[in-house]
Amino acid sequence: MTPDPVETPSAPARLLTGFSLEMTGKDIGALQEAQPSLPSGTRINVTFLGNEDLPMRVAAAAAVRAGGFVPVPHISARRLESREDLDKFLAALEDADATRELFVVGGDPVSPLGPFPDALSVIRSGLLPGHGVRAVSISGYPEGHPDIDTGTLWTALEDKIQALEQGGLEASITTQFGFDVAPVLVWLEELRSRGVSAPVRIGVPGPAGVKRLLGYARRFGVASSAGIAHKYGFSLTNLLGTAGPDRFIQDLAQALSPATHGDVRLHFYTFGGIKTTAEWVHGYRS
Repeated sequence: MTPDPVETPSAPARLLTGFSLEMTGKDIGALQEAQPSLPSGTRINVTFLGNEDLPMRVAAAAAVRAGGFVPVPHISARRLESREDLDKFLAALEDADATRELFVVGGDPVSPLGPFPDALSVIRSGLLPGHGVRAVSISGYPEGHPDIDTGTLWTALEDKIQALEQGGLEASITTQFGFDVAPVLVWLEELRSRGVSAPVRIGVPGPAGVKRLLGYARRFGVASSAGIAHKYGFSLTNLLGTAGPDRFIQDLAQALSPATHGDVRLHFYTFGGIKTTAEWVHGYRS
């Protein structure tokens, strides 16, 4: 008897294996609604926004853990008012069993509120391992940063990778979202040519209204010209429409080469909501 053929997953389906997404401190209810569509063990980043406080952030991380997922709390360096502030936050996360992996970023404030001007200073604080931190994700910018030149970005990334290695912490990189595959591929090749082998999660906007997507693109300095918008799959003349990352994921999956680009997965920015994004990914994978 001839065995049934084993179906080989498509390139986009393979790229979606082990995807991650993010939530805010206010999204506990939304997370519970999204739970049926999310695979157990999904990594869920928990933001560190200015309109959130410590109890909200810790409660969200605890809800992620309680749902059978992996919490990845954010630490916004420039929002920390003191070394004690960082220590207190880490201790609260540790009590919630949510310090295995963190995402450390400089953050939005132009001037730091305390002694941490950037992610590197948090990594070098020496406080992370003592609270059970074993892995840290840092930012990557395939399309650059509106306020930081490219050379400085690369130096900062390499310094953080080196500091994590010296501290015995696993390193990974989560990139800003974009609409164009080409700069992502160029950036990945440059990253690997610099000897950085850390896993990378490429930022992807979850399905959302075109007007909202463009608003976030402007806020974060992401290119959103007519040509790129057309390639991504939405029209600048139809701002009331919606767009998903179908074409971006297909094009990226077809172009990626593990030998050239290394370990690459996806991270979804849930501009349209956690439930909407989770259901979209579930449907797309199916």
